[in-house]
Amino acid sequence: MKKTVKAIMIASLLATSAFSAQYVLKFSHVVSPDTPKGKAANYFAKRLEELSGGKIDVQVYPNAQLYGDKAVLKALKLNSVQMACPSFSKFGRFVPQLALFDLPFLFKDMNHVHKVQDSEVGAKLKSMVTKKGYVALEFWDNGFKELTSSKKAILWPKDAAGQKFRIMSSKVLEAQFKAVGANPQMMPFSEVYSALQQGVIDGEENTISNIYTKKFYEVQKYMTMSNHGYLGYLVVMSKTFWNSLPADLQKDVKKAMKEATAKERQYAIELNNSQFAKIKAYADKTGKLKIYNLTPEQRAAWEKVERKIYPQFYSPKKIGKKLIQAALKLAK
Repeated sequence: MKKTVKAIMIASLLATSAFSAQYVLKFSHVVSPDTPKGKAANYFAKRLEELSGGKIDVQVYPNAQLYGDKAVLKALKLNSVQMACPSFSKFGRFVPQLALFDLPFLFKDMNHVHKVQDSEVGAKLKSMVTKKGYVALEFWDNGFKELTSSKKAILWPKDAAGQKFRIMSSKVLEAQFKAVGANPQMMPFSEVYSALQQGVIDGEENTISNIYTKKFYEVQKYMTMSNHGYLGYLVVMSKTFWNSLPADLQKDVKKAMKEATAKERQYAIELNNSQFAKIKAYADKTGKLKIYNLTPEQRAAWEKVERKIYPQFYSPKKIGKKLIQAALKLAK
């Protein structure tokens, strides 16, 4: 009886909160609630409702319940959904400069990534997206990409020669593998596991979370902690919805988003660490996977080869020389 009364009270409070809200913000994303993105979205929802005093009712829809990452950008323009967090590649058609984050061996470490995102470079990239009819708010992390292979350990650039690697649709990633004599194979993410298992491709590059959740490590013999590239997201809002908010609520959105971004970065680190520990435990137990870390000398050799592709993207219509050089300077 007590549980029933409590449930009725909670439902009543939620209904009252939703009824008293002046604005409804639907936040659509494609991952599960227990991922860094999912947890940060829920944190943002709770924090914004607190800051706005209930004036904004934030409804989070995970697992592509409303839209996939491609469809959501159109939905934002129509104000059918008010917020989303697509991967950078989804913006490539109209803001190709976001491919900056695809460049191999551009970033020294995650602190360097965040320095770039929080700098004038990040602000310029966000302004480019905003000019296309969205409100770009903050960058969120997935993590660094690592290399795996069924053929041989990939420690030096020459080790990748002749191997077939799956890539996302990206001119940068295509150039990245061609630079070391490898064969890039564009392929949907959903097909990667079976392609690795059947030997259609020899290897792939992905974040620890993708390698772990999709069990790629079970069908590969070698894994190199290369940290050669970065995967992330950009949180964007419907411009129509943003313009409908008074200045004080816009301020609340920015504050809640800034706090959620700090949380998301921490969630991403924690998840990568815990999932890598599970991959390592599998490797130690079965002996079917060998894990390597690049030495400073090996990393320097990779940087020397891979950074030669940067001039291919110096055109302002691609990434732009100034953006690339500004990002590199922030490593110091």
